[in-house]
Amino acid sequence: MLGKSLDFFNQVKQEFFKITWTDKKQALYITGVVFFMVFITSLYFFALDSILSSVVSFLLKLGS
Repeated sequence: MLGKSLDFFNQVKQEFFKITWTDKKQALYITGVVFFMVFITSLYFFALDSILSSVVSFLLKLGS
């Protein structure tokens, strides 16, 4: 059991050294893209929520 655990951790160590990290410029670019997409998505859901809220309010006023 101990041999299998040590083998596993050795494999994890080997895989860790195969990781290639992005440089600072690419990391900042990807972060900017993520922030932009979050902003666009939040605008979309805000508009959708506003439209649906108006429709529901209109329908409730019709019913009363």
